Amino acid sequence: MLQTAVGWHVEMEFEEDTHRTRAAALVRLPDGTEVRAHGYASRHPVDSNQPRVGEEVAGARALNELAMKLLTKAHDEIDEASGRTSYPLT
Repeated sequence: MLQTAVGWHVEMEFEEDTHRTRAAALVRLPDGTEVRAHGYASRHPVDSNQPRVGEEVAGARALNELAMKLLTKAHDEIDEASGRTSYPLT
């Protein structure tokens, strides 16, 4: 049986200054909802300026928050459809 393939595109944007990086993540879901999350990274003053590293840390934190929001959304939908409380695996 052939199943329909579904794809999600996650958009990431970064804002940086000399000591801080902010990442914003956005995913648009097939049901029309958008889920947004943010992550931050700070550079210690004695560390060298490596913008790519700040982006990776801030981006990973934003994606982690995005994942948690998606899990919450899914469990809320399960609860609504089933009339009972579901519990995510940790």
